[in-house]
Amino acid sequence: MTYETILTERTDDGVGIVRLNRPKQLNALNATVMRELTDALLEFDKDDAIRCLLITGDDRAFAAGADIKEMAAASAVDMFTRDTISLWDRVTKLTKPLIGVVSGWCLGGGMELAMACDMLVASESAKFGQPEVTIGVIPGAGGTQRLTRAVGKALAMEMILNNRTLTAAEAANFGLVNRIYPVESYFAEALKLAQDIAKRAPLAVRLAKEAINKAFETGLSEGIDYERRAFYFLFASEDQKEGMTAFVEKRDPQWKGK
Repeated sequence: MTYETILTERTDDGVGIVRLNRPKQLNALNATVMRELTDALLEFDKDDAIRCLLITGDDRAFAAGADIKEMAAASAVDMFTRDTISLWDRVTKLTKPLIGVVSGWCLGGGMELAMACDMLVASESAKFGQPEVTIGVIPGAGGTQRLTRAVGKALAMEMILNNRTLTAAEAANFGLVNRIYPVESYFAEALKLAQDIAKRAPLAVRLAKEAINKAFETGLSEGIDYERRAFYFLFASEDQKEGMTAFVEKRDPQWKGK
């Protein structure tokens, strides 16, 4: 498909890439971006040849927030009926691992998009923040909830109430970011991570992602129950037989995703 605000790419080894492409606006997120981004991710998610997903921007900005011009004159009814934010729910329900690749500004809605990813790889120039109170609103796409779970109540309060930003190193220290690399190599390193994940057993990766999200969203007993059922279920898959046979025979497994 041809998109107006994003670029898409697929690699030969199973990675689907979506790049935000509004450089003059520092990749600010408007309704068109969110619709196109969601559509592209869902298409990749349905493609059996794709096994891991990347979202990125450019070196200057992952996304510097929502497009304020689009919202400035909107009423509460306008925002409710447009309901663009509900598109985020579809992103968080993707079955394949989603890696956010962040450089430069990652603010407001951009940070909420990053936190909706399963993992984050950042360049040394990345800056994370939730500055919505400076324009009279609060985060509305999960920021108050995901940020608090990621970094704790005290730091979330300071970031959201007083516009504190985090450097890439601080974000990694607080557990928000997985890996940091120089600007010259962060995307290549993130792609290597995605390629490694794409080599794993697809059904096992999918169920492992779901089980980890259960830990994030439910109590311990419910999470353990889900994990155990998923573990037993995988013994009905061809990939389990292939994986264990390949291990015993000391060869690389050939996954079918079945």
